[in-house]
Amino acid sequence: MIIDDGILFRQAEEKDAGTLVALYDQAARWMRANGIDQWKPGDKDADHFRARMGDGEVWLGGDSDGRVVGAYELWWSDEEAWGIQPPVAGYVHRLMVEREAAPAGAGRRLLEHAERRIARTGRERARLDCVSTNPRLLAYYQGAGYRVVGELPNKVGKDGRVYGVILLEKRLDRLTAV
Repeated sequence: MIIDDGILFRQAEEKDAGTLVALYDQAARWMRANGIDQWKPGDKDADHFRARMGDGEVWLGGDSDGRVVGAYELWWSDEEAWGIQPPVAGYVHRLMVEREAAPAGAGRRLLEHAERRIARTGRERARLDCVSTNPRLLAYYQGAGYRVVGELPNKVGKDGRVYGVILLEKRLDRLTAV
């Protein structure tokens, strides 16, 4: 377990899959309620999160009372969005915050934890993508130091829906690995 500014981080285990589904669905409902057409409740099930635990990392952040305040997935490749790449980056996906329990700034803390995890492997970049129709999220990531490096206008979702994503990255050269 890693303690970072009041948030306790631990890698998710198979028993956490239901918690991750609930967190995802809550985030999706919040997005819809705020006019953001990105995630849909029910799109990610327990099998999705178990698979991510098997081929990458899934991290949970909690408070001192053991309540989950957020989570994220960390992948070591993302050919679907980025194509075949040399192993210079980690790819952050599904950054989720539990809006009722999370302290202010929890999303940024989760993102910083992911960046340190990536830097610790010797990789020099953190990468992520966001739906091109979500300017609020784009501004959030840019405010965290990410810069736009490309766009994939025709990403195909699991449901067959075609949508655009903006590709962002942050250099981690100056980041101290923890």
